[in-house]
Amino acid sequence: MIKEQQKKVEIGTVKRQDILENQAKIVFLGIGSNLGIRKRNIEKAKFLLAEHSLDVLAVSSYYETPSWPDPRKPKFLNIILKLKCYYSPRELLKICKSIENQLGRKKAKKNAPRTCDLDIIDFNNLVSKKNSKINLPHKMMHKRNFVLFPLFEIQKNWIHPDKQIDVKTLISLLPDRDIRSIKQI
Repeated sequence: MIKEQQKKVEIGTVKRQDILENQAKIVFLGIGSNLGIRKRNIEKAKFLLAEHSLDVLAVSSYYETPSWPDPRKPKFLNIILKLKCYYSPRELLKICKSIENQLGRKKAKKNAPRTCDLDIIDFNNLVSKKNSKINLPHKMMHKRNFVLFPLFEIQKNWIHPDKQIDVKTLISLLPDRDIRSIKQI
C-alpha cells in the first residue's frame, strides 16, 4: 500500500513537472527583410511560424529603416510579433533558422542583406547566462529602433528583463538620428 502511494506521488510529480514545462510562454520575435519582396517574405515567415503551432497574439505595423551599418544597402522592413510558444528557447531558435533557410537566407557576412531574419527578442522574460549558446533577451535589442518602436506599439508596458528599463525609456535613449530614420508603413 505504501509503495503504491509512493508511486502515485512520484508519477504526480513527473506529470506536474511535464505540465509546468509545457505551459505557454510569451515570446517577442522580430522579423526583418531587405531583399526580394520584403513584405511577402515577412508574411511567409509568419505563415511558417503558425505551421509550428506558434500562436500570434499581436502583430506590429511594418517599420522601414535604412540598412545598418551601411545605409547604401537596401532598406529593411521589420515587424515584431507577440507569440504564445510551447517550445524551449533552443527549439524556437532552431525553428527560426529553418524558416530563414526555407525563405532563401544564405550564409553571408554579418549584417549583409537578407531575404529574412528572425530574432528572438524576449523569451518569457528569461535572461540567459553569459556562456549560453542563445542570448536572451536579444543582446542588442535595446539599441535598435526597428525593435523598440514596434515592440512599444504592441506591448507599451514591456520591461527589459535584464536591464529592468521600460520600452518607452529605451526609445527615449536612442540617438536622434535613429528616432528620425524609422518610418511606420
